[in-house]
Amino acid sequence: MRFFILLVISSLLVGCYEPERNCKKFKTGKFEFKALVGTELKTTTFVRNDSIEVDYYEGKADTSSIRWINDCEYIVKKINPKNRAEEKAIHMKILTTDGNEYTFEYNVVGQTTRKKGVAVKVQ
Repeated sequence: MRFFILLVISSLLVGCYEPERNCKKFKTGKFEFKALVGTELKTTTFVRNDSIEVDYYEGKADTSSIRWINDCEYIVKKINPKNRAEEKAIHMKILTTDGNEYTFEYNVVGQTTRKKGVAVKVQ
């Protein structure tokens, strides 16, 4: 009986846990995102203000507009796309925050396949 009571109490405590989601803290700043490309770990640095994001990847800069849906979701669209793939907008959603990093998911607007990543605020 004692085990059952402990099990119920621990289930209630775990069930009440809600991850941190302080999205406003990440609306602006300088960030890094690391991703595995083939067999190499590549880093993208980006600087975001309220409506513009500039990405720096392998020595090249690319500017995108940002339209915030709410404090934790926004749409990114390249300002000067170089091909059809770059013309597509990306929906970004901050899932959780922890200290100076946030976990996010993203997908091309209109598509259901989502990917996840972690960005770190460096400034």
